[in-house]
Amino acid sequence: MPNLSQEIYDVTIMGTGPAGLTAAIYTGRADLKTVMFEGDLPGGQLTQTSEVENYPGFERGIVGMNLINEMREQARRFGSEIHFAMIKDVDFSQRPFTVNLDDGTSFKTHTFIIASGASPRKLGLEGESLLWGNGVSSCATCDGFFFKDQEIVVVGGGDSAMEEATFLTKFASKVTIVHRRDDLRASKIMQDRALKNPKIEWKYSHVITAVHGNKQDGVTSLTLKNTKTDEEYEFPTNGLFLGIGHTPNTSIFGEELEMDDEGYIKTAPDSTKTNIPGVFAVGDVQDKVYRQAITAAGTGCMGALEAEHYLAELFDGEAAAE
Repeated sequence: MPNLSQEIYDVTIMGTGPAGLTAAIYTGRADLKTVMFEGDLPGGQLTQTSEVENYPGFERGIVGMNLINEMREQARRFGSEIHFAMIKDVDFSQRPFTVNLDDGTSFKTHTFIIASGASPRKLGLEGESLLWGNGVSSCATCDGFFFKDQEIVVVGGGDSAMEEATFLTKFASKVTIVHRRDDLRASKIMQDRALKNPKIEWKYSHVITAVHGNKQDGVTSLTLKNTKTDEEYEFPTNGLFLGIGHTPNTSIFGEELEMDDEGYIKTAPDSTKTNIPGVFAVGDVQDKVYRQAITAAGTGCMGALEAEHYLAELFDGEAAAE
């Protein structure tokens, strides 16, 4: 059970990826009493990335887990509490808000920053989990560079898959799109772009039933199944990219928070403010376009500054009312 202060926290942050940790660094430096919760994936998706080469400040790149650990210690240095616990729900109906943890612990907070991220949809295969970050990825922008002149597979038939595949042709010698249907769900412009690309080949009416390889060599092959004939065969490849979308981690929030049809939290333009004053959403939980560590960190900064401004107005208002 987390040893939480009996005082009301100024800021509570749900999630410890780049967005949440950046927010904590800023709120801590602003001398705001800050508490963070790791959730079921401490450090977020970045901890499952082997090498991060596009985060500024690291000439030779940095292992994803090491980057998160550096950010975590930086947040602690400025006084943020970090707990390995799950938030069950939050009562936004009264101020200060009440945060309830899975273990039955409850506490009060003046502001709440949601940095819980989004989880890539997966195929649910054993080899997929074992080789995640070692040949299996859901981020072409993050990992495409590591597949120069190699043959790789993208699974999916929507815009995400077309975008991933097209981007990957900058590096790979061949990209094969595996899709379970005969027709694509992607928009016409994204389909046309992929269909006209000479580096992209197609496996329609196919599903992946197994991922083969090891952590040293990465992915070596896939088992594909033709959904029309039930024929299964091994398909050599050097990597697998999932283009079947993401699910924002917002399931604990009810109808109080405004979300779009996919469950991403809606924020005001050029802001991290939600429809509830004092509640802010940062990182992938509200960004379905970029989904990069650096953009998540940027919104984390925004959320912290907006929380600081909100608290200043709140306390000034309370002082004026006395």
